[in-house]
Amino acid sequence: MKKTLYIVSLLITFTTIIGCGAYSFTGGNTGNAKTIQVDFFPNQAPLVEPILSQKFTQDLQDLFTRQTNLTLVSTSGDLHFYGEIVDYRITPMSATAQQTAAQNRLTITVNVNFVNALEEKDNFEKRFSFYYDYGANQQLTGGVLETALNEIIERITQDIFNASVAKW
Repeated sequence: MKKTLYIVSLLITFTTIIGCGAYSFTGGNTGNAKTIQVDFFPNQAPLVEPILSQKFTQDLQDLFTRQTNLTLVSTSGDLHFYGEIVDYRITPMSATAQQTAAQNRLTITVNVNFVNALEEKDNFEKRFSFYYDYGANQQLTGGVLETALNEIIERITQDIFNASVAKW
């Protein structure tokens, strides 16, 4: 009896949420937009990682094409993203008893301009930032760098998605 009541309550809740348009399981609310334009994000940070601009731009494009029905275009997109990578910084985090760093932190910050040609009130310019901690005895190359970039870029692109079309 309890199980049946639970299932009925769950179905009513999902029906209400989906019926009200409060949430979409396929991604954000793109409104009447049909196309998306994501310009290349140049690396303007004082410290430059050569692959970062291309990887960030590609991952942002991939996220939107995977999670929405928008078509990627090179000009005149209904939704338009542009900006630059403004910070790529490595800082020591925690110290050891010998007064050396036990951990380092890679932080990446991206300045993003979002233009919604159909809904001007949704436009914004914001900075998105995230970090990755790694051991001070590790070099930020190869697998460590790849893992760090993947984690940071995944988080930043998801935050951009949430801010622009998911409205979180």
